[in-house]
Amino acid sequence: MKRIGRAALFLAAAVGFMAGDLPAPLPDFGVPRAEAAQEWTWIASDQKYGKFYSPSNVQVKTQVNGVPTCISAWIKTSYTPGGAQEVITNYNIQASIPDPRMLSYSLARVEVYPQERKVVYIQENFYDEAGKVIWSKVYEPPKEYEVNSQSYEEDYYVAIVDHIFYHGERAMKDAPDRWKQLWVSQGAGGVTTESMADMTTMRLAGGNLIYWEWQETKNKDGEFLEVKHMKKALNYEQGTEKIVKGDIWTPAAGWQQIETDGRYAAITKESAAYHGLERLRAIVKGYQYWLNRYRVDLPQTANAKKDQKASK
Repeated sequence: MKRIGRAALFLAAAVGFMAGDLPAPLPDFGVPRAEAAQEWTWIASDQKYGKFYSPSNVQVKTQVNGVPTCISAWIKTSYTPGGAQEVITNYNIQASIPDPRMLSYSLARVEVYPQERKVVYIQENFYDEAGKVIWSKVYEPPKEYEVNSQSYEEDYYVAIVDHIFYHGERAMKDAPDRWKQLWVSQGAGGVTTESMADMTTMRLAGGNLIYWEWQETKNKDGEFLEVKHMKKALNYEQGTEKIVKGDIWTPAAGWQQIETDGRYAAITKESAAYHGLERLRAIVKGYQYWLNRYRVDLPQTANAKKDQKASK
């Protein structure tokens, strides 16, 4: 479930959301009381939400060959009335919180899986301004979200992963060249299709490059005819690809899930996508450090050192 779209950062809300705005007391589901006294670190704010995490509660739960594979953390969200209303509606909890002005903030215990770019919710508590729990849920099974450019969880993911790895997730997220143009195609009647790859999501897995692609088709007047957001697996040596999953938008149908068959298709030299294949092959050569940053089958001494520091 997507709880928020992309929104501009606004500083006015951030003033009320700064570090140290810790509720008292923290709910007793796993956080030691001594650690509960630690401050929250501000991550980001917009017109609906303020986002924080607790650095002292970030812990590596599992690792393989010295590389963290599961990170436990606590996150906090503060709400404006508009954000509170959006969450209440999406969670369908109007019976518990009939007035959005009642909802002040929430705390969640999450687990982060960097190799899969996942944030998993274990438990959430919603609070009023006085710190009283007004709604709570333990997720069985846990609630999973894969992180990409459209994910509400992206800011939390970036902060928590950077806290452990120092591999520059935040820097890549905010980089002006985060999106790499793969190809542009001109069609009949002035129709143009442009395809872009999201560098933040790129990683190597075996012989595949895994990444999310954003594809826009517009008419000659610049009006959108179609948008696709796709997770792809590219066998960059063989020149074949498959859509793992994704969504497609049209003016008539809105957003719909893309049906996939799980099969690889060849990228032919005659297609516009072949230029994208060449671009991605160049990225594989030039960004080896970034693409292998969380691999468990490669030496990662820096990761192991950071893990030891975070676990103390």
